[in-house]
Amino acid sequence: VQLVESGGGLVQAGGSLRLSCAASGPTFSTATIAWFRQTPGKEREFVTAISRTGITTYYADSVKGRFTISRDNAKNTVYLQMNSLKFEDTAVYYCAAGFTGISRRIGNYNNWGQGTQVTVSS
Repeated sequence: VQLVESGGGLVQAGGSLRLSCAASGPTFSTATIAWFRQTPGKEREFVTAISRTGITTYYADSVKGRFTISRDNAKNTVYLQMNSLKFEDTAVYYCAAGFTGISRRIGNYNNWGQGTQVTVSS
């Protein structure tokens, strides 16, 4: 499965953005999809993940209550709604697909998009 992220940009603190992760290939509906983010000099960190059916979701504590992940298997797309954005949410956001079940572990994800930049101004 190939993944393409979109929706990043510049937003003021307290604002909102919605990221999209569009997938190609017949296996999307069988994949767990996750979002990770990375800032320069730091390791890529887990943000959120959604199971293949959309029933189960995981969130990092830092985004719980502010971010919402969802998926539309008919459109081969996963969404990340980000509200109440903070300066520390600034990062490149990557979506990733895995086929071993929902997980927070980066090693469980095999396919990655190119990333989209989110910049939150304080």
